[in-house]
Amino acid sequence: MKPSPIKPSPIKPNPNPSRSVPSMTVPKLVAQKNEQKIVMLTAYDKTMASLLDDQADVLLVGDSLGCVVQGQATTLGVTLEQMIYHAAMVKQGASKALVVADLPFGSYQKDAADAVDASIRMIKESGVSAVKFEGGLGVCESISRVTAAGIPVMAHIGLTPQSFHAMGGNKVQGREAEAAEKLMKDALGVEAAGAFAVVLEGIPAVLAAEITAALSIPTIGIGAGPKCDGQVLVINDLIGLNESAAPMKFNKEYCAVRTHIQAAVSQFAMEVRDREFPGPEQSY
Repeated sequence: MKPSPIKPSPIKPNPNPSRSVPSMTVPKLVAQKNEQKIVMLTAYDKTMASLLDDQADVLLVGDSLGCVVQGQATTLGVTLEQMIYHAAMVKQGASKALVVADLPFGSYQKDAADAVDASIRMIKESGVSAVKFEGGLGVCESISRVTAAGIPVMAHIGLTPQSFHAMGGNKVQGREAEAAEKLMKDALGVEAAGAFAVVLEGIPAVLAAEITAALSIPTIGIGAGPKCDGQVLVINDLIGLNESAAPMKFNKEYCAVRTHIQAAVSQFAMEVRDREFPGPEQSY
């Protein structure tokens, strides 16, 4: 018995599927604060970047590739060379979106000079427009040095995956008053140091709203409520490309691509074994 034909996912059509806009830049993105919500998605190769480029304002080459591409339990094993490799592929597929690449664990933590060196390598070898690295007040000197070198920096505070062990896992940050006050200081600090935007991950929605109101630069939330200036999700989570639905509460699976892949492969395998593929249409 042949499997049922693969049906498209019931996703609402985008009201503006053929958006035609100039390439996104850092100043344009900053100007979107209080004007238009920012759409950011992760991408790890040219094909996916090409598919996302029309709708995303920002494509983030995240070190999350350590988990969703490499299959590691954390992001800590990702190297700078691997990030540059994936960032270069994403850049090839992006003509509209601003491409930002993560600096991985170990490439910038030692001192500001390391952060500058890693950022210069990333920009020169991959062609992306900006870098992102995690931390608040502790990385402000690095942000200042990198931006002084002419490289835009996106900051990242709250739940910072590269601090997985120090935080005791991926846990919501800033629930207590003291922790919330620290995150506000972190946010104000990275803005003062020169960051053009800041990712707020895994923090209470009320706190994220307060930080967003206090900053003149955009905030991009993930697990930080609806009041941020933009939102980001890992593309594998959004389209259901993982082996199972992503467990984090803040994720929303808009379709389950894995089921379509499995159905297509099942049908292919059956047709090969039944000597139905290739048929005359696929033969020369």
